[in-house]
Amino acid sequence: MIPPRSLELFPPVKDRHLQWLLQVENAMKSSWSETGILYFIQLAKFDLHLFNPQMLLSAIFFWNRDTRAFEFPCGFICPTLLDIAAITGLPLVGDRFYPGAFEEEISINELSITWDKKTYLAFINAHVGQPGTIVSPSEHIAFLMYWLSACVFCTPSLQVPKYYYALAQALHLKKKICLGKLLLASLYTCLGEALESLSRESGPRNLSVPLWLLQLWLNAIFERKLSLTSTFVPACELEGARLTTLTPRKRLVDDFAVYIDAILNFSVFTEDLAPFIRPTLSGPSWLRRNNQVWSMTPDSLEMWSGFLSWDIIMLGMR
Repeated sequence: MIPPRSLELFPPVKDRHLQWLLQVENAMKSSWSETGILYFIQLAKFDLHLFNPQMLLSAIFFWNRDTRAFEFPCGFICPTLLDIAAITGLPLVGDRFYPGAFEEEISINELSITWDKKTYLAFINAHVGQPGTIVSPSEHIAFLMYWLSACVFCTPSLQVPKYYYALAQALHLKKKICLGKLLLASLYTCLGEALESLSRESGPRNLSVPLWLLQLWLNAIFERKLSLTSTFVPACELEGARLTTLTPRKRLVDDFAVYIDAILNFSVFTEDLAPFIRPTLSGPSWLRRNNQVWSMTPDSLEMWSGFLSWDIIMLGMR
């Protein structure tokens, strides 16, 4: 079994983390909205670090590296772009990101970003501005680098690497990056790494993978089958925020069999496996509005075309 440490890749929501997020949000909210990441950043306010190892392991054992899908009894099932959009609120339009895709308009040497901090907390303390002061470009880019490292792609080193600078700078400059496709491709690739890690003779290792995304997707497909409920109602109107409250808190070894049985009971494809095909979604207006073909606006048409257009995603950040 994967040791708990290898699953705890997302830092706990600490006071310092939230303080910095809220402080930068007050100044950059309109910029984030224009860039299309405002809803997504809201997820960093919730307990994304809370995993259920038994549920995650049960699903990973069904992952097929060749088809990039879970091999359930009813057929191949996997997270889709619609799932990403519903969970994160990310639009499926924007530029493809890869190293060298954007010019370095702001030299890294011009910013006062400190790179020798060995922990996320030390990085926050080194870059957070004083309350009531203007959020500088250096602080905003530093925050975005921290967010990408700690809250999105979840680097296992617990240290903010320099290779996120190009993407953070592009977001700071309001470049519309298609983060949704990048995130989904990252999850697919890392699920293969997770499956391979389980079979190593030396034992599993820490993973660089957005396991929080897998956890929320599993919460969605198991919600009705396992009667996952919560009395907490998050203020954020986003499916991902609601799903964070459904992660089972109890971590019993016997639960492994419960989740395996639940997967094996998917003998036919049901609406549980397409949890976001419903008219009661929370999230951005383009996802919630009436999207019947004859009533779609041009901007909605462009947004939904992102689900149908093929693309080649470069995962490397370096």
